[in-house]
Amino acid sequence: MNDSLSSTKWKEWLLNYSLYFILGVLIIAVIVAEPNFMSFSNLSKILAQASTRGILALGVAGMIVYTGTDLSAGRILGCCAAVSASLLQSVTYASRMYPNITEPLPIIIPLLLSILLAIAFCTLNAFGFAVLKMHPFIISLGTQLIAYGALCLYIDSQKNGAQPLASLDSRYINIVNGSFDLGFMKLPYLVIYLVICSAIMWVIWNKTTLGKNMFAIGGNPEAAAVSGVNVTRNILGVYVVAGILYGIASFLEAGRVQSVTTATGLNYELDAISGCVIGGVSFTGGVGTIPGVLIGVIILQVINYSLYFLGVNPYYQYIIKGLIIILAVAIDVRKYIAKK
Repeated sequence: MNDSLSSTKWKEWLLNYSLYFILGVLIIAVIVAEPNFMSFSNLSKILAQASTRGILALGVAGMIVYTGTDLSAGRILGCCAAVSASLLQSVTYASRMYPNITEPLPIIIPLLLSILLAIAFCTLNAFGFAVLKMHPFIISLGTQLIAYGALCLYIDSQKNGAQPLASLDSRYINIVNGSFDLGFMKLPYLVIYLVICSAIMWVIWNKTTLGKNMFAIGGNPEAAAVSGVNVTRNILGVYVVAGILYGIASFLEAGRVQSVTTATGLNYELDAISGCVIGGVSFTGGVGTIPGVLIGVIILQVINYSLYFLGVNPYYQYIIKGLIIILAVAIDVRKYIAKK
């Protein structure tokens, strides 16, 4: 009896951590092939790149917890990033989008506009899902196309013709790309922003009524409704929180890359969803943790950066990331079946 119980626990442990083991082996293989890969300089770059995607993933994670998803996150980021960048171009740049802005704007204004625009897109998703009862896949696919079209129109509307939104205000670049010098490495400000957003989201998920209701809806929406939970209102709340995170991530990403084009945000939603699933957020609903999301996003970014570092063909990189998504979801499904 004890042997059978021990065997069951061992199989359950393997199922829960098999993906981490596989990805860990891949990372070790990269380190063996290129020992310089895990230098403090590369680690700093990986964390900086993971930060904006991590903030985006924190928003997507809430939707996955209640069995939803969001295919529009990347394009929303691109659209909001364009707004932030256009308002924070250097006032000495002759080809800036808004030549009438002759004095630098307060940094907070583009940030708030980015957040409000992201909330507007997310509210559209929430309305389609919670009120019109559309599948989140379909409504977010439609929103993705709307956001991309809006981004293209916005960039094409420049008086000097369509061009990247670059030459950004030095204040903006310093706020986003600055770092603390720890002696042995530089800790990017972006990592601090991710930690702050993660801490706030941990409180929302674990200490607020919205967080508790989110998990209840994800676990069993009918039972949650019978218990008095206003499903529509809580779903809207989750989307609004996601919109705030998308807006922040957009603002930071524009400053990080320092050049926004129609390609900005492309496939970012796939990285966010992949990071969530790798981190243990289940598509079956009602399961997920903030630390798990962070671990998943960082692991995925380590793999992305390692493939780039090794000079792997970009087309193969897509194939590898696709296989990781399939593997992660397959293991998630097996977990669900094993619990049943």
